[in-house]
Amino acid sequence: MLTALILVCSLATASDLGDCTRDNALDVVQVPATFASPATCFMHGQAYVADTSIGRDLAPNEAIKVICVRNPTNRIDKAESRR
Repeated sequence: MLTALILVCSLATASDLGDCTRDNALDVVQVPATFASPATCFMHGQAYVADTSIGRDLAPNEAIKVICVRNPTNRIDKAESRR
């Protein structure tokens, strides 16, 4: 099963979205659902972000990237992982 991750990246640090990763994203949001196919994962990931304040209140120097990953086994919250 796949999980969609929404990456909010600064265009100042990631010159294009190919440079946007979980490690340098300003924020990482996990969509609270799983999907069987990559196409479904991307489609629902895009719809999820469009229906949240993350997508509506994006700063002019920020961009969003949707990635689909196998269900992560560790926490995504970067604040937790830096302890």
